[in-house]
Amino acid sequence: MLPLLLFPLVVALPHPGSEAETQVIYIRGKRDVFTNYPYTGPAVPIADWADQSVNGNDAYTDQYANGTGNNPQPGFPRLQEPPAVWPSGPNPTNNINTISTAYVPGGINIHFSTPFGIDGEPCVNYGTDMYNLNTNVKGTTTTYDRTPPCSAYDSVTLCSQFFHNVQLTGLQPGTTYFYQIPGGNGTTPSHVLQFTTARAPGDPTPFSVAVVNDMGYTNAKGTHAQLIEAVTTGVSFAWHGGDISYADDWFEGILPCVLSGPDAENCYNGTDSTVPPGDDFDYYTPVPVGEMPNQGGPQGGDFSTMYETNWDLWQNWMNPITTRIPYMTNPGNHEATCAEFDGPNGELYAYLVNDQINGTANGTLNYYSCPPSQRNFTAYQHRFRMPGDDSGGRSNFWYSFDYGLAHFISFDGETDYYQSPESPFVAELTGNETMPSEKEARLTSSGPFGYIDGNYTNNANYEQVQWLQKDLASVNRTKTPWIFAMTHRPMYSSEVAAYQKHMRNAFEQILLDHKVDAYLAGHIHWYERMYPLGTNGTIVESNFVNNNTYITGNGKSLTHLVNGMAGNIESHSTLSYDDLPRLNITAYLDQEHYGFSRLTVINATTSLWEYIHGDDGQCWDYVYMQKE
Repeated sequence: MLPLLLFPLVVALPHPGSEAETQVIYIRGKRDVFTNYPYTGPAVPIADWADQSVNGNDAYTDQYANGTGNNPQPGFPRLQEPPAVWPSGPNPTNNINTISTAYVPGGINIHFSTPFGIDGEPCVNYGTDMYNLNTNVKGTTTTYDRTPPCSAYDSVTLCSQFFHNVQLTGLQPGTTYFYQIPGGNGTTPSHVLQFTTARAPGDPTPFSVAVVNDMGYTNAKGTHAQLIEAVTTGVSFAWHGGDISYADDWFEGILPCVLSGPDAENCYNGTDSTVPPGDDFDYYTPVPVGEMPNQGGPQGGDFSTMYETNWDLWQNWMNPITTRIPYMTNPGNHEATCAEFDGPNGELYAYLVNDQINGTANGTLNYYSCPPSQRNFTAYQHRFRMPGDDSGGRSNFWYSFDYGLAHFISFDGETDYYQSPESPFVAELTGNETMPSEKEARLTSSGPFGYIDGNYTNNANYEQVQWLQKDLASVNRTKTPWIFAMTHRPMYSSEVAAYQKHMRNAFEQILLDHKVDAYLAGHIHWYERMYPLGTNGTIVESNFVNNNTYITGNGKSLTHLVNGMAGNIESHSTLSYDDLPRLNITAYLDQEHYGFSRLTVINATTSLWEYIHGDDGQCWDYVYMQKE
């Protein structure tokens, strides 16, 4: 059963500019994907012209995984990553593949996945003594009609289709609990695991957070290793600001290289690949037999040549982190749908619309070009369980939580404000339409996930904007003097884009009015720290102490940080690539290295932000944030 989500009933929607006010009424429904027009592509899109099978060549996969060289059989490798729970027998029929936790008020969500579900209600046994798990709590399960289904895979450890959540509440703050997932329906029970609840608001104990954006798998191995090290050395939780698995880059391996002109892209050819400078050697792995030089990498897509398998493998890969600390997420543009763009000759349109392998076509991809299960953030909505509905927000899209001396706010920079990048259908109507036509429905159209109470062109009418104002107004700055906010997209950068103005129009003044300390984002694939910025990008010199110390939280400026350098198949953004200047608002810029950032709340008046390289684990930039 799909979870209850907001489903728009579009009624009498006058075109913007008419005398009548544009209205959208929302009702609660069980479905959040439109299917007004048929999907006409392959039953299972696989971006591998040399091998159109789900499971690939097993011998090739084994040799690739063991590093013993290429097998002469053609096709991209089908990688494997270990599950959260190893099956107890040699021929398992079901398995617990991923486990993660996330904070909720007064407790924790324990979220785990299986290919074929659990008999009855999922449950967890827990307690404060690892040898006496004396409390049993039941939860809920969601699923969706993914493409391909888990029944198509040879191994049950490589696919997740049922997503189970058990919420534990009434727990003591700052306390370690132990738990076990007993499983069911043929799964092996988990080992006894543990989590530590959030510290109580006002607890002055210092703590650190691992902040991650734009990760994926290709180019992210150093970041992954440093995150595991950060967990070992004591970060309290991870905060991932969107562009999580890069599942929608499943098709990069079928796009031919474009080496010049305005559409020039990275080119992987295994020998002298044309990519921005970096610290990863994936691009020099030989091109698999039967494949051409392409815009992807040695796996074809970021991790796989299939959308859902990218998700499966990435979440398996992250188990050493997500089973040990809470993993909090934001949506990014790469979570929206199955693709964001086409190849230079319409290769993806030929495949997804015309069902033509290795073809070209003239046409524009639209909302209905993707399989229904790969639209409207469907995978993201099921594969995580954030505290939106527990904090007055909306599911995994916007929420907040307290930890010690800080209030953390995650909100959605992709949907649910005027001129959002992934626009709602109401923004695509013409004339007297009540639904956009097939060609008018944009490829990445998504949401809204909250109500719009009136004209959709007014930010004040959006539930997310109203929630953000209300949430910030309720913060007790005596207990939580620090406020950190994050969405996927930045408001400012030396890489200027139109969406930044729309973000500022919707959110900047609200954050300044409520004296938020720092605004964190990603999206641009580099690390960038701005000078203290007020409205319209004005550098607030009175909040600049020195290059590594800013005054924050007085409502004059925000500390803007672009943290989009964790990895991913699209590699680095570079100013030189687009022939752009570095702007005077930028204090520090790194366009060559991958990594993550560590935020440490030291006390009520001082916090520290550090940029950590993935290749060596060293801090290469830092800024102290101080209260007046």
